[in-house]
Amino acid sequence: MTKPVHGGNLAWAATIAGCPISAILDFSASINPLGPPDSAIHAIQTQIDKLRAYPDPSYQELKRALSLAHPPLTPEWVLPGNGAAELLTWAALDLSKLEKTYLVTPAFGDYRRALQTFTTNVVECPLIIGRSQLPQLEIGADTNKGLLLNNPHNPTGILMKPEVIVPYLEKFGLVVVDEAFMDFLPPPQLESLVPLVTEFENLVILRSLTKFYSLPGLRLGYAISHPERLQKWQQWRDPWPVNTFAIAAAQAVLEDQAFQRLTWDWLADARSQLFQGLAELPGLQPYPGAANFLLVYSQKSVDWLQTILLKQHKILIRDCLSFPELGDRYFRVAVRTKEENQILLDGLTEVLNC
Repeated sequence: MTKPVHGGNLAWAATIAGCPISAILDFSASINPLGPPDSAIHAIQTQIDKLRAYPDPSYQELKRALSLAHPPLTPEWVLPGNGAAELLTWAALDLSKLEKTYLVTPAFGDYRRALQTFTTNVVECPLIIGRSQLPQLEIGADTNKGLLLNNPHNPTGILMKPEVIVPYLEKFGLVVVDEAFMDFLPPPQLESLVPLVTEFENLVILRSLTKFYSLPGLRLGYAISHPERLQKWQQWRDPWPVNTFAIAAAQAVLEDQAFQRLTWDWLADARSQLFQGLAELPGLQPYPGAANFLLVYSQKSVDWLQTILLKQHKILIRDCLSFPELGDRYFRVAVRTKEENQILLDGLTEVLNC
């Protein structure tokens, strides 16, 4: 079986480990271990009878629920999609019409997939690992250029403040900011650009509901941007991209404040525990991050480390081979419960001290 590019491929991991998929402890996919919330499960169960009908192609109720999560936006500023990946495709199509698109790297592999689909002229802008700032793009105002980045940044976990990104909004034709992991920051720590979307028509924000609420199988994301742009995207895409179950779950979890508070309380302590434990292990250097994952430098081959952890401990970590700038000396681990984090730390301790 071919080694996966992305995290979360448990079938491949189980083959290497020689065990059932259910026995794998997955640190490769950055999904909230506390979910899915009961509110989502209940909402799905109550929608069984609606499977006989098509969803509302305009998604008015879902748009309203999403806009209420981002006051004072109104529904026309929001477009739900079949995961943030679908909406990234339409953002890439818009970017392809510009002379150049600057891509902050290392970058989520799906960015290149989307940009290459439309033969976008890409200029890579590498981050310096360990520095919490954007690369300086020494260009003047040019509405024929675009910028694509994510915040918090994947895989480094860097969180950029809005004032760092605003200068690019003032001189680029289109700026696409993927905020797929922004939900993991409690409101006092948010650095989202959503409040600026009505001020800048050239701003597109992509959000995900699947990571925070542990619903990747439902495929649900949304874009926030100027209504004219979103109306154009709606015309480009296939009808009914969001299914009935995803609609019901989304509307339920957006109101689930108890689950949101539980997640924020869990993450702060669990991430600190995991970071400190990794920092104490020989040959490893974790980098501070604002999201629910940590990037780690390894003095030993990560391909070797990943394989040994699977075979000896049935633990899956995410290698960074899909990030060409990182290669075989970096891995990424999701933050899980404290008990599960300790299992990973114990496994790494045994392997690295052999």
